Amino acid sequence: MTLRLTSATMAAMLTLAGTLGAQAQEFDATIVAGHPPVFRWVKHASQTFIPAVNAAIEGTGITVNWSEQYGGSLAKVGDELEAVEEGLAEIGLVSSLFDPAKLSVQNVTYFTPFVSSDSTKVAEWMDELQMTNPDMQAAWAENGLEYLGGAIGIDDYLLMTTFPIASIADLEGKKIGAPGPAVNWLKGTGAVGVSGNLTTYYSEIKTGVYDGVIVFASAALPGKLHEVAPYITKVGFGAQYAGGFAANADWFDDLPPELQTALKDAAKADRIAYQKDLDASVSKFLGIMQSQGATITEVDADFRKQWADGMDNVAKAWAERLDSEGKGGTAVLKSYMDTMRAAGATPVRNWDQE
Repeated sequence: MTLRLTSATMAAMLTLAGTLGAQAQEFDATIVAGHPPVFRWVKHASQTFIPAVNAAIEGTGITVNWSEQYGGSLAKVGDELEAVEEGLAEIGLVSSLFDPAKLSVQNVTYFTPFVSSDSTKVAEWMDELQMTNPDMQAAWAENGLEYLGGAIGIDDYLLMTTFPIASIADLEGKKIGAPGPAVNWLKGTGAVGVSGNLTTYYSEIKTGVYDGVIVFASAALPGKLHEVAPYITKVGFGAQYAGGFAANADWFDDLPPELQTALKDAAKADRIAYQKDLDASVSKFLGIMQSQGATITEVDADFRKQWADGMDNVAKAWAERLDSEGKGGTAVLKSYMDTMRAAGATPVRNWDQE
């Protein structure tokens, strides 16, 4: 009887020790974004990504204590990579668009306008590319980051201006704000491109710094840009990839496999939920802006072709520059364009084939 009790006691103690050990797997995770949660890719970090991680690790004995730092509270737009790399945050919504030096290959879509307006396809392919392309992977690794997924797909870019646009000539001498590489889209139009971002567009248009901006509908309404730039011109610049979730690589490598898997699965779930939300909102948001006084026009195919043909081949120049730096710019460009064409896209200009 004594032996049985002792064995039973030891078994209970081992079970308790194992349970306590599992409960001791507690991790702190600060997640950072330069944009505020009024923008849906940040909103979904709270509403989709974090809950998905918590649900996946439920019952494993692993817990994550989250700290959400958005809207420049810890890092401004474009500084998310550095915040995660330096360990100020464990996870970031890294805006590759605003880190073109460190994440140059990731910006392939911004050097290939007029390709596809399907942001779901663009996001899905770009997430796949991050996971499989050596140059994409190297860019993250060189900066001490582990890419998790959750591509931020951006809906079809358009022009919002303080003046009506009937022809490309109307842009002559006008100051147009644009995000990062998108400034290149203005070459050949006579407009003066100025690099900017969503957090400052409203005030810069209102004060006359810009005469308009290149922006997308799903962010234009939350940013109230139609109040200061009521002329909306659907040029068809195309959908883009602007970044995704990335973790500090040293922190990620020390996590248990269950949590590593949960983070990547949650990023995928976030991308799917975000895109579904995005697709449902674009037409709705344009309609709301129109009902509030905005004038919406859509250019015809000839206008779009004239704009695209008037540009330098920025994609080819970008790819050749990366090739000279030992990165596979030309290969990435071809891979992206081939995939988009195979997915049904009809580019206005085949940037990789010239």
